[in-house]
Parts: sequence; structure tokens; C-alpha cells
Amino acid sequence: MAQVLEFKLPDLGEGLTEAEIVRWLVEVGDVVAIDQPVVEVETAKAMVEVPCPYGGVVTARFGAEGTELPVGAPLITVAVGEPSAGDRAGEEPGAAEGSGNVLVGYGTSAAPARRRRVRPGRPVPVPVSSRQVDGDGGLAEVRSAEALAVGGAVDGPVPVISPLVRRLARQHDLDLRGLTGSGPDGLILRSDVEEALRTAAAPDARAVTTTAPDARLVADPAARPTVEPRSATAHAITAGGIRTPLKGVRGAVADKLARSRREIPDATCWVDADATELMRARAAMNAAGGPKISLLALLARICTAALARFPELNSTVDTEAREVVQLDAVHLGFAAQTDRGLVVPVVRDAQARDAEALTAEFGRLTEAGRAGRLTPGDLTGGTFTLNNYGVFGVDGSTPIINHPEAAMLGVGRIVPKPWVHEGELAVRQVVQLSLTFDHRVCDGGTAGGFLRYVADCVEAPAVLLRTL
Repeated sequence: MAQVLEFKLPDLGEGLTEAEIVRWLVEVGDVVAIDQPVVEVETAKAMVEVPCPYGGVVTARFGAEGTELPVGAPLITVAVGEPSAGDRAGEEPGAAEGSGNVLVGYGTSAAPARRRRVRPGRPVPVPVSSRQVDGDGGLAEVRSAEALAVGGAVDGPVPVISPLVRRLARQHDLDLRGLTGSGPDGLILRSDVEEALRTAAAPDARAVTTTAPDARLVADPAARPTVEPRSATAHAITAGGIRTPLKGVRGAVADKLARSRREIPDATCWVDADATELMRARAAMNAAGGPKISLLALLARICTAALARFPELNSTVDTEAREVVQLDAVHLGFAAQTDRGLVVPVVRDAQARDAEALTAEFGRLTEAGRAGRLTPGDLTGGTFTLNNYGVFGVDGSTPIINHPEAAMLGVGRIVPKPWVHEGELAVRQVVQLSLTFDHRVCDGGTAGGFLRYVADCVEAPAVLLRTL
């Protein structure tokens, strides 16, 4: 007899607690192999494919595309142990297979096999009743759909997993027992709480803009109308204008920037530099044949050399221990604007890469960002950020530090300007460089020394050769 196993949304790491279903990669009735990707989800950091650790027949899927699920919520159920003829030749019937824990964006053992559609028996979603630790340290019971009371609020523990949901409700004095969750088995999601708060704040606006009852606030699950799922970029037009939910990448960016402003006493210094010689050096390098070298790679090479001289800026602050932690490796982040918003991919061990290797890695990460294929690992762990806002046609900026880093170098556009060169007025290629730094890790002398060294290398690239 086939054994039905349930696969839940795995722990995504890096503090992420929820993900939105973007696209299902399997249908009910498909045969899946161990570690085959079954769903594409979007987290606050990246869009990734989630592999299933079981091999067998998909009997149920939980959540439509556009649905936001908390970590630990059911994704699919798989019937294992009764393979069809020819599908699993040579294996013992009834063996429940699995590859263990799943890391998002990565397989866990075997390569995925080609899917084949079979005609299994009637799919039976498996009800779940488990206990999870909530945000207050207590236990919250996650009850099955059959256990939810029809026509009223659930008696007993509130079906909530995410501590973020509980905290949001506490901050706004919202009683979760009065909500019916839109998640699997009635789980209350953050979007449910946000929707309830919007309803309480603007009931008249919702009456104008909503033509059907909201599925999240209908007490009877069987009486819920069919509602199209809202994507991460959905807009709601109200009497007060257009409202865009702060979720996904936009929400993560908002949280990080707000935290940086709260915690980091930042300061900014800047200087204009003559980049004419740097542009000539790049042109000469690219004229010599071989892979083309990007300007960003040359600036990154200058950054790593400057950080070797001023390592205080490649650090982070441990607020609990009240210590400045100076880091050995330079994991260089670079700001990139994509269709999904601002992302900061990270080049690992940038100090060990030459200009050619840096160009290749910048290109790989940029292409992955445009295609939405950056993994959480590509977007985390940076120690210093290089921000080339000159591509937007601006000269200067005072950027917000990418928490928990200690500094960010900004580069404006390179444009022809009048400049005194060798005692005479000339037209030169001029760029404005700015450094925003955490004043806890160093004083202005260190920050000024770093920026002056960067400017010297931009004006005379031969300066960099003396440090190699």
C-alpha cells in the first residue's frame, strides 16, 4: 500500500519565515523524482526553486500561485511505495524514499528525472495537526481544515506559525481569534493581518473598491468566493491613492534600510577625482585582446586595495558585545537595479580576484539578478558595498549603509568637466566619489584616508601597481 508523505515549506534560512508561491512546476498526478524541483517561490531575498526530498506520485498541492505561505506549512503530498510499471524498476515496493532536509535553491542528492503523468487514485490532501513554537516562546497548534469551526472563530489556540504575524497583531491590538486565515488549513498569514488592518482603517474605501467579500475575512471556508491571488507587486486603489504592499524584495529592502538608519550613526565624505587616466587605462587593457574589463571591476579592484590599507572599514559592529569585528575577507556587494527592485549581489573573496575574474563574476550575478535567479546565498554575507549610481545619470548621493556593514563607496557619473591639469585649464573626465561610513568603527581621518587613496588610484592607476 502506498504511503502518503507530506512535504512542508523548508526553513529558508537568513531569518526568512515566509515565501510566496510564484509557479508550480508539477501537477497533481505527476511522478516526481527525489530532489526534483516542485515549486518556484519568491522570498524577501530571491526567487528559488524548492526540491522535494521524496520520490513518488503527487497527490495534492497546497496553495495557489500568488499565495504566501509560512515556513512549515504544507506544500505537497507525495504517494510513495507503489511505482507504476517501468517507473521504478529494481526497487522494493513500499519503500518510502527521501533525501533528508532540503536546502532552498539546492538539490540534496540525486539528479531530477523527467516527469511523467500517471492516473493515480483520487487525490487526498492530508490534514495536518502539528505544534510549532510561536513568537512568544509558547506553543501554537496548527489545526487541520476539518478542525476549524464553520461560521465562527476557532476556539482554543490561534492557528499562527509566524512570530512576525503575532508581533504585527500585538502592535496594532488586533485579536487574531477573530480572523480566518487564508493559508493552508486556515493558517493566519501576515497578509491576513495587513488586510484586516486596512479594513479597520478604511471601511468606506474597501466598500468602493471591492466588488466581492474578501476571502480572508469570510468565516465559513466553504462559502469563500473565488478570488484571484495577489502578487507581490499588487496595487490596491483606495480613496487615499494607490497602496503597494511592502512585501517580497521591496519589503526586505525597507526593513533593512530602516534598521540601518535606526542603528548606524553614519557620516559621508566625498571628493571629485579626475578619472581620465583610469578610462585610458581601461581602454588600453581592452584593446590588448582577451576578455573585456568592466569599469566596475577596476573600481572594485581599487576598493579591495584600499580596504587592505584601511581594514577598519571592512568590519561590523557586534552591538551585544559592544565590539567592532574586523573581517578578514572582502565579500564585495554591488547595488543593482532589477525589475524586482534593488538587489545587492555579493562577490565572495573579492580581494583574491583580479580585474578579469571580477568582471566575469559581476556579469554572472547581474544576469542572474535580471532573470530572477539569485539565491539567498548570492545576496547575503557582504562586508562592503560598491554603489555605482552614476548609471542613473547623477553625480552624487549619500546612500544608506547596507546593514550590518560599516561602509559603502558611491561612484557618480563620469562626465567631461573643466579641470586644472598640470597648471592649465583643460577638459577632463571627472567623477565624484563618496564614502558613507559607520562612525562607530572609525573616525574621519580613517574614512578620509580611504577615500583619498581611492581617488589617487582613479587619477593615477599606477598608484595601484605599487600595492600589488
